[in-house]
Amino acid sequence: MVKMALNVACTAGSNGLLTCLKTSDRDLLAPRLEAVKLGLRQRLEFTGRQIGAAYFIEHGIVSVVTIGGGSHRPQTEVGLIGREGMTGLALVLGHNRSPHDAFVQAECTAQRITAEDLRDALQESPTLLATLLRYAYVWSVTLAQTALANARGSLEERLARWLLMAHDRSDGDEIYLTHEFLSLMLGTRRAGVTTALNAFDTRGWIGHARGRVTIVHRRGLEQLASGFYGVPEAEYGRMNHPPEV
Repeated sequence: MVKMALNVACTAGSNGLLTCLKTSDRDLLAPRLEAVKLGLRQRLEFTGRQIGAAYFIEHGIVSVVTIGGGSHRPQTEVGLIGREGMTGLALVLGHNRSPHDAFVQAECTAQRITAEDLRDALQESPTLLATLLRYAYVWSVTLAQTALANARGSLEERLARWLLMAHDRSDGDEIYLTHEFLSLMLGTRRAGVTTALNAFDTRGWIGHARGRVTIVHRRGLEQLASGFYGVPEAEYGRMNHPPEV
C-alpha cells in the first residue's frame, strides 16, 4: 500500500530530518542527542510555557493541539508529527515558548535534544538552521491545509485526511486510537466519528475495532480527502532528497 513521499527517507527506527542532514550536521548533533521512549499521552509541550527539549521522532505519533482562551478553552488538532519531523519548532524560529500543546498520541521512540543544546548547534551551523527552517516552512503549509479542511471540509473528508496522515506516520496499516480521541481531534461529537468510521468500513476502506483502525483501501480515502490532503505531503517529499556530503 503506497504512502506519500514523506516516508521515502524515513525507514523504521530513523528520523527523516536527521537522515536528510549533511554528514557534518549529523556529527554536530550526535553527541547532543539522547535516545528516549515516550509514553502514551505524555506531554512534550504546553501552550505558553518554555520548551525544555525538542524531539526527533523515530517511531510513533505526536499530536499538536491549539487551545483557545476563555472559560471553555476550545481545542482542536492542527497537525501530526511522526518520523518525518520534530517537535520544538519555536526554538528553530528563535522563540523559547510553545504556541501549542504537543502530546504523544501513539507511543514513541525519539532522539531528544535540550533546548540549550539545539540553540547552540543552530548557531554553530548555518546549514543545520537552513534544513530545520525548511521543515518549519513545510509545517506552516500543514497548518494552512488544516485550516482549509476545518473551514470547508465535511466530517468524512476531514476524517479521511486525518487517517491518511496517521497512516503515513505508521510502520504498518494499523493505527491505534479511540473514537473518543478522534472526536476530540476533529472537534466533533463521538457519535459522528463512529458513523463516519462505519461508513468507511462498509465501503471497504478500513476495518475497525475497539481502539484500532486498519487501513484496507487507501486509495478510497485519498479520493474522498481530495484537495484537503497531499499538498504538505508533496512538500515533505521535496525535503527528503539526499544531501550533498
